[in-house]
Amino acid sequence: MQLSRILATGAALIALTVPAMAGTLKWGASRDISSLDPYSYGDSFALGVLNHAYEGLVRYNRDLKIEPALATSWEIISPTTWRFHLREGVKFHNGADFTAEDVQASLLRASNPKSPLRGNIPAYKGSRVIDAHTIEIDVSANYPLLPNDLTTIYIFDAGWLKDNNAEAPTDVGSGTEGYATYNENGTGPFKVESRQPDAKTVFVKFDGWWDKPQHNIDRIELTPIASPATRVAALLAGDIDFTDQAPVQDLPRLQASPEVKVLEGTDLRTVMIGFSQRDQLLSGAPNPMKDLRVRQAMQLAIDLDLINKKVMRGKSRNAGALVAPQIPGYDPALDTPVKADPEKAKALLKEAGSEGFEFEFNCADSLVNEEQVCQAVASMWSRIGLKPKLDQGTRAVQTPKRSSGKVDVYTLGWATLPMLDTYSLTSQVLHTKEGSFGIFNWGGWSDKEFDKVTEASAVELDQTKRLAMEAQSLKIAKDHALMIPLHQQPLAWATTSKIKDFPLFSDNLPRLWLVKM
Repeated sequence: MQLSRILATGAALIALTVPAMAGTLKWGASRDISSLDPYSYGDSFALGVLNHAYEGLVRYNRDLKIEPALATSWEIISPTTWRFHLREGVKFHNGADFTAEDVQASLLRASNPKSPLRGNIPAYKGSRVIDAHTIEIDVSANYPLLPNDLTTIYIFDAGWLKDNNAEAPTDVGSGTEGYATYNENGTGPFKVESRQPDAKTVFVKFDGWWDKPQHNIDRIELTPIASPATRVAALLAGDIDFTDQAPVQDLPRLQASPEVKVLEGTDLRTVMIGFSQRDQLLSGAPNPMKDLRVRQAMQLAIDLDLINKKVMRGKSRNAGALVAPQIPGYDPALDTPVKADPEKAKALLKEAGSEGFEFEFNCADSLVNEEQVCQAVASMWSRIGLKPKLDQGTRAVQTPKRSSGKVDVYTLGWATLPMLDTYSLTSQVLHTKEGSFGIFNWGGWSDKEFDKVTEASAVELDQTKRLAMEAQSLKIAKDHALMIPLHQQPLAWATTSKIKDFPLFSDNLPRLWLVKM
């Protein structure tokens, strides 16, 4: 175990020994957020946590449908301009009034060329303040998904940013920090009281929240507990009240406890494997994976049924498509999982003249049973004669390698957040890396036909035509074996009997402002 993980686990255990206040919900998470700045990295977990303190113009409701938040209404006034009417009487946690100037400053910060979140608003071109509670946003062309994008463009106080020299974005991937990395000032239902990285982040109820609270929580203590066994033990002992990462292998044990309630579902996140499409591997050798036959062989080597049964305890859903069935743009015709055929895989490698090549397989720790999944896949590749070198590490260690393109093969989990639409995947992961496109295109893939269809889908206002274009993009990706879909991972949360009402969300983002204790 790495020293940092030992220290983090020790800090978490110390944090758990502190008596809880009345109305306190103790959240035992599998990892910590890396910053209090929601723009510092496009990580859905961090954005979900920080959504308790920061808010966007719109948000997802209990049914994951868009509803007003800091904006009360909006309309399209031209093919490239949207007008948003802002909520009056909203206060930031420092007491400042919320106005259109705050939205303007936040959009400029999020869309900055150095912002890791710029891919979340790919069509944004500019904005202007009309009056204190009206703002217009310009997009590149007809673009029906702007409200979806804005669900995670959280609004900062413009004056607070300026006063603290925080107008420029920070970037976890490059190590760029600033005042917003360690301080918070949002409009949300909770405000940050204190933060000890890798130990505990404390949120307390914001009495000045504009919305009518549906929760009865006074305090949230977020404690990262990397060890699944330690999380389970803490839950059973009542040292934590909730975890959003209940290990699938321990669900029977948790379900047997009368003091624990397990909430299960299937995550919207599709777990997949991506390939480098660069000319050379990290070793300097020519890259055999530029050959379609090699990528197909590597897919044929993977036994999805075995991974489902042995690693995921039957809780995952084998995937043939790169998005889940609930995601707009999903095409059931593409969702036929590829059956394992090692002999055909060997034949394809021989035909391509690429038998026995060596490559690095980059895996992190943020997906369900990711280490075991990677070990199983590496073993399956070894059986067809390949030589994968498993590079296993924490997300913090692996992310800089991935974002800089220093990978041969890698894992990726994508839930199409924030927009809950196929375009999230096609624009940010599969499109050529240029401008706001391809922010997570770690393999260096580029195909003009794919890009053309994807860009056309973004400006098609006819829903039926747009979804057909998205399906076409996914078919191109499937035909080229660009990514190997593995499964939609299981979704398992667990609470103690202290929690009376805890809605489960398939995007795997807890919304504690809806929880009753």
